[in-house]
Amino acid sequence: MNGDLAGTSAIVTGASRGIGRAITRALLERGASVCATARNADELDQLRADLGDTRLVTVAGAIEEPEHRDAAVATATSAHGAVTLLINNAAVNHQYGPLIEAEPSRVERTLQTNIVAPLQWIQACWADRLDDGRAVVNVSSVGGLRVGRFTGAYNVSKAALIHLTKQLALELAPSIRINAVAVGLVPTHFSAALVATGETALTERHPMKRLGTPEDIADAVVFLGSAAASWITGHTLVVDGGGTSLGGVSAYIDEHITQPAGSDA
Repeated sequence: MNGDLAGTSAIVTGASRGIGRAITRALLERGASVCATARNADELDQLRADLGDTRLVTVAGAIEEPEHRDAAVATATSAHGAVTLLINNAAVNHQYGPLIEAEPSRVERTLQTNIVAPLQWIQACWADRLDDGRAVVNVSSVGGLRVGRFTGAYNVSKAALIHLTKQLALELAPSIRINAVAVGLVPTHFSAALVATGETALTERHPMKRLGTPEDIADAVVFLGSAAASWITGHTLVVDGGGTSLGGVSAYIDEHITQPAGSDA
């Protein structure tokens, strides 16, 4: 697949670590030019230093902020041309515990970042720039396919992102393809609290007998963003080692997570 994204001008949100970092690296390796965004400027500086690629530019800020969004689109366009691939990867989980007891402001912040902001980034990238061959990949979660005891707002937001993917795929076809990836359990900063409860036991709940890696997700994102997926739109690709449909990961989580825990992406 090397070179199959040559000429692509991409934006990746939440790019400084974990899955976003792996996606950024994979896009560069396949020939794309990338504008990487994240909240932490120092982490983005380190990303540029580690990857050492002149086709990588970075913009720090919060994805919910219109000024940051506009700056990222302007930077990508100035450096690499009009954006042709958007990866909505950044996400947060501000609400833990039973949703019925949730503080509304925490639910609102989660929904704003995980569903409203991705819509706004799509709108910003493609306002007055619609043409053929462009793509969006939304990074969702298997949490959007099931319920969970302590991650209600997060799961609702990821379910909404899956539906947003279908809705915009209908509205923007055939010029723009929009797909999603439903991510399973990948050991990152975001999932550290869950993995800490028992990595070996969690691994055994996956038919593939291993947890995922950021590179597993990056490969799926690259595929959906490339011409190899040119007849795929409105689809959510589950990348979870069989843990959702064939394994017992959901049961493990409900059995072992008795205290709310989590962290921002």
